Amino acid sequence: MKAGEYDMKKYRVGLIRVLTTDDTQLMQMHGALIEQYFPMLQVESRCIPDQPEGIHDDQTMALGAPKVVAMAKEMWQEGFDAIIVSCAGDPGVAQARQAVPIPVIGAGESTAALCMFYGSHPAVLGITEDVPAGYQQVFGDHIVDNARGKGVESVLDLMTPQGYSATVEQAQRQKQLGADVIALSCTGMSSIQIAPALERETGLPVLDPVMCEGLMTLFELIRKDARTQ
Repeated sequence: MKAGEYDMKKYRVGLIRVLTTDDTQLMQMHGALIEQYFPMLQVESRCIPDQPEGIHDDQTMALGAPKVVAMAKEMWQEGFDAIIVSCAGDPGVAQARQAVPIPVIGAGESTAALCMFYGSHPAVLGITEDVPAGYQQVFGDHIVDNARGKGVESVLDLMTPQGYSATVEQAQRQKQLGADVIALSCTGMSSIQIAPALERETGLPVLDPVMCEGLMTLFELIRKDARTQ
């Protein structure tokens, strides 16, 4: 590939959702956002089977991670150029990288890595009490705070005026604690595109996991192409 030709190439990307759903629009939402942000990526979304509650704790992680690896193998065999695991907990990402020779990108590690470009005092904002492993690994002791809005336990709560206000309040509190960048720790927060609103409310960079996973995927694919020239 010659310099200047990247804008003419399309990459085929498989996106794995860890929430089992028959709702096609819901399943394809993250892929549609990535295609909107990064037109060079053509995304096909699939969900792993028998995970009606997604992956949200150790038990569902243990059940779901092998399914992610199995689906990654299928996608590689079908000729995809890269795989995105669209979950902030990065289930099965490390194992899938050992199983297939194409890039495997996790939402959590992508968000955490890009956060460190914007600041050195990150805060984590999501819908659970725990910091995802990928964030913890990248941030280490630099994490200023981990929080969720009062009464917010699901993305549906964020869609209510009370849930939105509670999340904004936590983001503002994190700024007061010294955070200079906020990492959203739930890809469902990307679905409702709350990051721009939180940026306006706080004046801080707020990183959207789906946007981050898409950017990291495109970067890795272009980097891989450059290595083979």
